[in-house]
Amino acid sequence: MIGVAQTGETPTRETFWGLGGVEEILFYYLAAVAIVVFLYGVYTRFARYADGDDDWFDRLDDFGNRVLTATKIVLSNEKQFNRDLYGGLMHSFILWGFLTLLMATTILAFDMDVWTKALGQDSFFVGDFYLGYQFAVDAMGLLFVIGVGMALYRRYWVQNDRLWGRHTSGEDALFVWTLFLLSVGGFLLEGLRILGNGYPEFETVSFVGWGIAMTLEAAGITTEAAATLHRWAWWSHSLFALFFVAWIPYAKPFHMLSSFANVVTRDEKAGARLPGVPSDLDATNAESIADFTWKELLDQDACTKCGRCSSVCPAKASDRPLDPRDVILDLKSYRESLDAGGEEQPIVADGGTSVIDSETMESCMACMACMDACPVEIEHLKSFTRLNRQLTDQGDISPNMQDVFQNVMQNGNTFGDAPRNRADWADDLDFDLTDAREEEVEYLWYVGDYPSYDERNKKVARSLATILQEADVSFGILFEDEKYDGNDVRRVGEEFLYLELAGHHVESFEACEFDKIVCTDPHSYNTFKNEYPEVDFEEFADDPMMPFEYDEYWNEDGEVDVLHWTQAVEELVAEGKLALSGTELDYTVTYHDPCHLGRYNDEYEAPRELIRATGCELDEMPRNRADSFCCGGGGGGLWMDFDEDPKPSEERLREALEDTDAGAAVEKFVVACPMCMTMYEDGRKTGGFEDDIEIVDVAELIVEAIDAKERAGLEAEATA
Repeated sequence: MIGVAQTGETPTRETFWGLGGVEEILFYYLAAVAIVVFLYGVYTRFARYADGDDDWFDRLDDFGNRVLTATKIVLSNEKQFNRDLYGGLMHSFILWGFLTLLMATTILAFDMDVWTKALGQDSFFVGDFYLGYQFAVDAMGLLFVIGVGMALYRRYWVQNDRLWGRHTSGEDALFVWTLFLLSVGGFLLEGLRILGNGYPEFETVSFVGWGIAMTLEAAGITTEAAATLHRWAWWSHSLFALFFVAWIPYAKPFHMLSSFANVVTRDEKAGARLPGVPSDLDATNAESIADFTWKELLDQDACTKCGRCSSVCPAKASDRPLDPRDVILDLKSYRESLDAGGEEQPIVADGGTSVIDSETMESCMACMACMDACPVEIEHLKSFTRLNRQLTDQGDISPNMQDVFQNVMQNGNTFGDAPRNRADWADDLDFDLTDAREEEVEYLWYVGDYPSYDERNKKVARSLATILQEADVSFGILFEDEKYDGNDVRRVGEEFLYLELAGHHVESFEACEFDKIVCTDPHSYNTFKNEYPEVDFEEFADDPMMPFEYDEYWNEDGEVDVLHWTQAVEELVAEGKLALSGTELDYTVTYHDPCHLGRYNDEYEAPRELIRATGCELDEMPRNRADSFCCGGGGGGLWMDFDEDPKPSEERLREALEDTDAGAAVEKFVVACPMCMTMYEDGRKTGGFEDDIEIVDVAELIVEAIDAKERAGLEAEATA
């Protein structure tokens, strides 16, 4: 928005009004210097990523569609609007205003330096084009000023907590104030130009500049004074703008480039699937910053310190020593210190001498709330898993997790119970379960650890078995050949144990005849659906430490359907195989979305449809679907002991009873995950909610509805 005067009565303006030829040459020289400094900075930043390790899959495949999708995400600001209308509007105004001003400057430069000087054409920066140009620039420039003003208000007046932390620095203030001074300075320059030229009538389209000109005149500035001040304002604004251009690659403004690159190269299944490790025993996970991939380095540079991940993290909300933003920025700060000649130190360890403390990583629940909230698609969980793997390699893991690993290695389950007891939960059923190893079935049902060994969750397993029997479908289980699925020990860092379990299960699946795999636990569902197909079993099949001979990719083309049980049963209800009328029960309930079913796999409706099919009135909690708040059991949290207040499960139960529309009238807290069941039963006791609410699984509601329907039928027959 470099202001100049009009030529005659034709709507236009002279680009370097009031400046001499030497000043014009000086401007071009300084602009060239700024651009060179900018390009060099961008080159060095992106060249640094080449020092990172290769990623595990091609993030640049189908590049054109990736760019188009990223452009849509960025221009729509859809991630900024997530959970934050104010922030979405603020960022939209700044982004759209900035891009408009950038395009306006580019158009002006093209007309002046290419179209007229290089090509010898008449300027198109006149007449209707000029009028439309000026109106658009003023309108979008005003949005830009409003957006920056909103940012300043939130940061300095409201002092939003998530914008402040130990990585907040002077560059954050310099960035936002630079934007403010550029935007306001541009309009001030325009006002001086309009006043200095005696209010050309056609300049009314520059409505903001016109208003500023009137304000300046009312303040006593004459036409002659405005013309004089314009020259000094022009140079001040230009130098400030050129400084900003040169500064972009070296500080926070670089996120304008790195964030877009991060969205382009994102993994749409990030978190739901994790990269494997090579069979080479000499490979390291996070011994040094060189172990991190180029995408993980890009993640670090893409972080804008906005704190959205921090504000939704259940670990941070429970006062665990984890702030996902700080982990990413700690890694970035350490990398930059090494680049500047700093001393190396352990990346992650148990103690105070490392970049990241082991207790910080143990606090992560692998709920993916941070990734869902991140507007620039940072893949926190990928870096966190790398750090956890390093802790496992070093032996810096909690005694509780060591016990879990030992139980799984010796007995195939996290409880340490005998494998022969795995199907004992079915002893109380009125029918026998089919052995899927011996008979062909439609559904191969993977029951899971907690439904098999935990007393409370055994009731859920029996409920689900009853539902499948009532629907008259063919289903069977693996009995003692079923082991722990490995999803959470993988996220805690025990990759090779995960590989053993995956190899065992795919061999077991291959030995059975079935149509679909049905899982009780969303954690099992996620790893079977998204992670087992990614494992290159051939790489490990000859390893004497791996107890399997399978040497292919399993279900690589998705020919085997993997379902969570709510998805399978919803299909049965839709087909009329479970004759529920939707009137059997009359409870007021709320439903908790499990992280591995919801955020991980975008399944939100199947459990809700089943709840409604029982006749219950479903009252949603404020944080539902993708915004759901983790129970605290994921990422090994089920087996950890933390000094936390409140526990995530306690906070969630409080939300159910206080923040739903029904409030204390909510009778049942409904879950669809065995881990959630365990965590919320514990939270109900420790939080003092035992007399206020009951924890039930969706399967238990369905069985109760079936029983209610049968009783109603018997009563009707007796009456008849």
